[in-house]
Amino acid sequence: MLNLKKYSILAFSLISLSAAAQKAKPLFDGKTLTGWKAVAGAAPYKVEDGMIVGTMTKGTPNSFLITEKEYGDFILELDVKLEGETTNSGVQTRSHIKPEGNGGKGLVFGRQVEIDPSPRAWTGGIYDEARRLWLYPLELNPSAKPLYKKNEFNHYRIECIGNETKTWVNGTPVAYVIDTLDQSGFIGLQVHGIGNNLDNDGKKVYFKNINIQTEGLKAKAFPKGIYTVNLTPNALSAYEKSEGYKLLFDGKSNAGWVGAYKTAFPAKGWKIADGIISVEPSGGAESTNGGDIVTKDEYAAFDLSFEFKLTPGANSGVKYFVTLSENNSGSAIGLEYQVLDDELHPDAKLGRDGNRTLASLYDLITSKKEARYLRPIGSWNNGRVVVYPDNRVEHYLNGVKVLEYTRGSAEFKKLVAMSKYKNWKNFGEAPKGHILLQDHGNKVDFRTIKIKKI
Repeated sequence: MLNLKKYSILAFSLISLSAAAQKAKPLFDGKTLTGWKAVAGAAPYKVEDGMIVGTMTKGTPNSFLITEKEYGDFILELDVKLEGETTNSGVQTRSHIKPEGNGGKGLVFGRQVEIDPSPRAWTGGIYDEARRLWLYPLELNPSAKPLYKKNEFNHYRIECIGNETKTWVNGTPVAYVIDTLDQSGFIGLQVHGIGNNLDNDGKKVYFKNINIQTEGLKAKAFPKGIYTVNLTPNALSAYEKSEGYKLLFDGKSNAGWVGAYKTAFPAKGWKIADGIISVEPSGGAESTNGGDIVTKDEYAAFDLSFEFKLTPGANSGVKYFVTLSENNSGSAIGLEYQVLDDELHPDAKLGRDGNRTLASLYDLITSKKEARYLRPIGSWNNGRVVVYPDNRVEHYLNGVKVLEYTRGSAEFKKLVAMSKYKNWKNFGEAPKGHILLQDHGNKVDFRTIKIKKI
């Protein structure tokens, strides 16, 4: 006969054990640095009053206290306080180290969740330490900038589940990155290098309440309206689909595209292979090979993202509000996000004040770029154009906003009057238009082209 009482007790015990296994566990015992090791720089880490305390030290590079164990999927929560407002810190996730790097001291690389008390205010953003640099600057979610409390403890929640990394600061969602690299790695606490800055020498970073959950993980949903950086080529996540994004290039075919002023896709001059759509090189002349290609659909207000990769000296562009009303066979007219090798292509030195350089509104407005947000020629870059219903427009490069303007404004009309577009009536003011990829005779690759109507 089945002993129901004994069975119930056993079942309850198993449920209790399962629930206990799913709870977060401390990564730091509050007393010692057991399970951790210091690498890279020489900034010291000590245990004080139940906290890990790192001290900024002049003349040493970035210093890290890393877990001896590696982790795959996890939810990490911790509290951090950073003294001062002119430096930063971070938490490494699924990271690695090159022992021979950094002069034999070890070079840490991998995704880092930023702690940034400076006026830039990118706390909770995601940086790829010593590799691809910024993946999710808070230009992509400016509403999260005020979350950080200076010189106080701030609470961080970091989810790494599958290919997704999501962050929260003081209970509010901040950054969302979908990446194909690093399915596991160590967790690390950073003391940022300060060079010879005496003002920060001796200041401290405090870490406490460091807890990790590795079993029974349940992803916490992000609210609508937060931009996602999806580094999976030509793919949309469930979240992006729910936000209304659609792929303009499926990674396999020319579906949805035709040649400018044509009824079919060009028979030559464009190549689709390995998930990439490429302009074929033809000596650098504009629209003399395959010619420009445009979307069959037209768009009014939208959020457009695309990845592009330049070859040395290359020139191309992504145009929008292209009406194809000029009735010619040359390059179609439209507002252009410039895609250019600024160092080697002569167009970078033409125009006015650099308004033909990478990510500029071609021949109209110069993009304001910092060298640290640029990626080398031959690397994939992320471009983005946002057009709001009130005609405000923003250009982004690798997640950083580099310019903004308003179509049809007095200032815009003034710029057009000084540009090569001065003879086109109401240039750039069409209520809707096609998206265009430009053939400028140089090899340029595109992928992950996605759009959301606003």
